[in-house]
Amino acid sequence: MNRRRLLLASGLAAGAHTLLNHAALAATPPKLKIGFVYPGPVSDSGWTYQHDLGRKMVEKEFGSKVETVFVENVPESADAERVIRDLIATGCNMIFTTSFGFMNPTIAVAADFPKVVFEHCSGYKTAPNVGIYQTRFYEGAYLLGVIAGLKTKTNTIGYVAPFPIPEVIRNLDAFVLGARSVNPKVSAKVVWVNTWYDPSKEHEAALTLINQGADVLYQNTDSTAIVQLAEARGIYAFGQDSDMSRFGPRAHLSGNTANWGVYYLYKVKQMLEGKWKSEDTKWGMKEGIVQVVKPNAEVPPKVVALFEQKKAEIISGKFHPFSGPIVDMDGKTRVEAGKTITEDELWQMKWYATGIVGKQP
Repeated sequence: MNRRRLLLASGLAAGAHTLLNHAALAATPPKLKIGFVYPGPVSDSGWTYQHDLGRKMVEKEFGSKVETVFVENVPESADAERVIRDLIATGCNMIFTTSFGFMNPTIAVAADFPKVVFEHCSGYKTAPNVGIYQTRFYEGAYLLGVIAGLKTKTNTIGYVAPFPIPEVIRNLDAFVLGARSVNPKVSAKVVWVNTWYDPSKEHEAALTLINQGADVLYQNTDSTAIVQLAEARGIYAFGQDSDMSRFGPRAHLSGNTANWGVYYLYKVKQMLEGKWKSEDTKWGMKEGIVQVVKPNAEVPPKVVALFEQKKAEIISGKFHPFSGPIVDMDGKTRVEAGKTITEDELWQMKWYATGIVGKQP
């Protein structure tokens, strides 16, 4: 398979890179041309990097049956709509838009192109030709919290957050619930950076948390800056989206990753077989899309054993991270004892769990 880079037409958003990375066979045109729209660079070692690994899995699995293209660094704004339309103009008949902020542009373009299939990541709006998908990252976040609660010496853990949307708050709450399940003295401080990917802002946010006493950090952002700072400062951190252990061999205790290829193979197979349908898909550890990085040598064997036990219970369905009783930071009971949070409540989550310090922006 030959790889080459094509320059998109000048109509591409000014804020986005104008390079369309194109992978295809030079022979006969493929039966299915698939476009991927990324919010960050494929080199981010985080969210976009991991999605692009999934794209490559599609190429490897289906070979000459598919052609894939991608556009990176696309702003989560009206510019995204122009990028999506340009992909259709190049012949894409299936498009994956891989960030929450692409939701409305995806829906708008889909209405104009009913014969093109769209898959949007992290959103909640569907259409006859638009499916949605997201991970149960909160499962991994809870497990990382268990390690954090048993590794912190200051009883203060930190969280670098991008935007106050349910998927981020859900991961934050799960992380804190996991930590407090093993150490009720733990409190969590949060710094909001209002971006998914900005190494400088992420570094500064992590530095703020360290100065506030946090000695274990977690993130819902995409760069490796936080793990690198933790390594330099002699504290601990967890990566997000991809395995970031090489950026902090000592500091990186574990991480929460996604094998997006599992979902992409599933949906592309549907398309090739003429069986695609609009679905609201939420997969987790059980389906193999959410994966946690093996704890490093800084995590004691007893903690690893507990980590693995809870992991097995989550996969089997024996345990749910949002099992009651759960009380929010204002003292309101959110999940009664003996009950588990409903799916609607889970995916619309906007409250802070007990132990989180500060208010939402």
